[in-house]
Amino acid sequence: MARAIWKGSISFGLVNIPIALYPATRREELKFRLLRKSDLSPVNYKRVAKKDGREVPWDQIVKAYEYEKGKYVVLKDEDFQRVDLEATQTVDIQDFVEQDEIDPIFFYKPY
Repeated sequence: MARAIWKGSISFGLVNIPIALYPATRREELKFRLLRKSDLSPVNYKRVAKKDGREVPWDQIVKAYEYEKGKYVVLKDEDFQRVDLEATQTVDIQDFVEQDEIDPIFFYKPY
């Protein structure tokens, strides 16, 4: 069963219609495993710092935004919790357009 990639609602004045957005296509990819040649033992990806080449445990990893080459703003869990998610959960229909007014590139991946 496909998993919804977005859930929200469409509102027309006082009418509120809950919706869920599902991808209409399925991406087929080959997935390869990395193996050591000598004994076909699986090789795992490691979180390695570029500066010193040492492995970094998950509890020492932070999320950051690079605003300039080599300069970062570190974001904390509280920053993500403060985001107003409720405001992003609705689709406000402002107007309807004719189909030929829409650039065909927007039909590349149907939903």
